[in-house]
Amino acid sequence: MTMSETPTSQALPKAAVYTKLNAVKGMNDVLPAESARWEWLEGAVRELMSRYAYRNIRTPIVEPTALFVRGLGEVTDIVEKEMYSFEDRLNGEALTLRPESTAGVVRAVVEHNLLYDGGKRLYYMGPMFRHERPQRGRYRQFHQIGAEVLGFSGPEVDAEVILLAHDLWQAIGLTDVRLELNSLGQPPERLAHRAALIVHFEKHAESLDEDAKRRLYTNPLRILDSKNPAMQTVVEAAPQLLDFLGPESLQHFNALRSILDANGVAYTLNPRLVRGMDYYNLTVFEFITDRLGAQGTVCGGGRYDYLIEQVGGKPAPAVGWALGVERVLALLHEQGQAMPDASPDAYAVITQEQSLPMVLKALRALRALGVKVQMHAGTGESLGSMKSQFKKADSSGAQFALIFGPDEIAAKAVTVKSLRDGSGAQRLESLDQMDHWAHSLQSNP
Repeated sequence: MTMSETPTSQALPKAAVYTKLNAVKGMNDVLPAESARWEWLEGAVRELMSRYAYRNIRTPIVEPTALFVRGLGEVTDIVEKEMYSFEDRLNGEALTLRPESTAGVVRAVVEHNLLYDGGKRLYYMGPMFRHERPQRGRYRQFHQIGAEVLGFSGPEVDAEVILLAHDLWQAIGLTDVRLELNSLGQPPERLAHRAALIVHFEKHAESLDEDAKRRLYTNPLRILDSKNPAMQTVVEAAPQLLDFLGPESLQHFNALRSILDANGVAYTLNPRLVRGMDYYNLTVFEFITDRLGAQGTVCGGGRYDYLIEQVGGKPAPAVGWALGVERVLALLHEQGQAMPDASPDAYAVITQEQSLPMVLKALRALRALGVKVQMHAGTGESLGSMKSQFKKADSSGAQFALIFGPDEIAAKAVTVKSLRDGSGAQRLESLDQMDHWAHSLQSNP
């Protein structure tokens, strides 16, 4: 082998060719411009939850599959069709990406004995996962915000969680929603209603679709929630659960209605409202819109007094709701609601590399005073001309440019130039007197 020859084993590898990878269908990125709207909504929720004395809880995304089978019900659509379940390769444990959070919150409350000293008011935020056909307002990874009150059995707590949701709509400016109410009563009342439903639907078996026939003897209550237009006449004629409620269930429901009436909260009684999980009893409710097509439920919930025991805890009552973040934001957009953006208050224009230490010190001081400042990045040739920097300042959405030129640096000052009002007005401000003028840069001081 000559010195110029190279062994095949030492040949340089060819450059790899990689295909572009995309997100999983139905699981979407939330990009920075849109994320500002999410942060705004989450901030409004945190503020309101604090005023209602609800405390945040964060549970794992992955839970034992048995938690949802036991809690939601084996014959629910979620368990039968929609859960992302898998076997842990290390120990064979059956696990599931959470399709909702109530069961996980209850599991955490039981596991950590949180009710030992009395009831708890909790709230959560986070992603959920269901294998559904992606469409507007329904995604395979979606996000929920929820409130759960555990350890209290009275109708005043049902009313409180509904008022909490109602106050949230007012806080964020959401107007195009309506409240629907129903009571599912207690298990013996539902059993009597269930028997009557089976008799009714058996008489009209020829009108039932395949899904309804499958549910007839396992979960006939869910047939009432069918969206099949061909079945609506049969569904409307079905026995109503309200007619099977005993005195205590009726008293609970009427007390709730009295509180809502006293607070001026409008609602409609919907005897067909059943919700999608098996764990509900007594009060169920939904906030609904007609603006989002078939995905009309914006927020839903109710009382679930038996779930804590089903998860292995001592029997205790509970009530709560969950809202769909994507649906709320979509509805706000449909309404034309003004939403915040992530634009900075000011953009720093830097003309000399040697001034960077002083400039960064000044920008930190402005940020400490609450001003949102974006710094122009670059050194040497990449620093760019004043013209190119002003273009970037304009595209940033900033209200002001902060010009740190040689004269400003020498005077320990900065030129503040308006970018949005068309005047182009500018003024010189002392860096030593920053606390006197910083607030004038803030869009929301």
